[in-house]
Amino acid sequence: MNKTIIVINGKGGCGKDTLCNFASEKYPTLNVSSIDPMKKMAEIIGWNGSKTLEDRKFLADLKSLVTRYNDGANEYILKKAEEFAGLPEYKVMFVHIREPEMIEHFKETVKHRVCGITVVTLLVSRNEKDYLVFGNRADDEVNKYNYDHVFENNDDLHSTKESFLKFLDSVLTD
Repeated sequence: MNKTIIVINGKGGCGKDTLCNFASEKYPTLNVSSIDPMKKMAEIIGWNGSKTLEDRKFLADLKSLVTRYNDGANEYILKKAEEFAGLPEYKVMFVHIREPEMIEHFKETVKHRVCGITVVTLLVSRNEKDYLVFGNRADDEVNKYNYDHVFENNDDLHSTKESFLKFLDSVLTD
């Protein structure tokens, strides 16, 4: 199996982290988010780690500022992708990116900077979350990208785990 980066996206609360945890039970995986550096910055100025609508908007706005300033969020995940390329024990890396233009920018930059890695995109959909409005561009525009794959996460945990691992097997063997 080659190394694969899966850019994973979906509305808040749709189960992305749960699916990544399921994958890590079967495959050696890394799991990073383009928002991680923003969370560290936000903690310095008093953010308490909560995920209210106001918090989500604050983090999304902070990421937008950093991206315009120096492409910092993309550079962070690109550095993680380069590290992943050099770690033979890891086969799958999940990269959480919300903004459609940033997904495309990341994919294009990986092509030019990181050899031997396949990048695919995955939208996680969940019926009760798909129509929520969060009040920030990062959450509200996840459906404005043409993903390589969509996983419908609407079953109980046991069934979801089983179906996601089968789905992941098919993605990794394409």
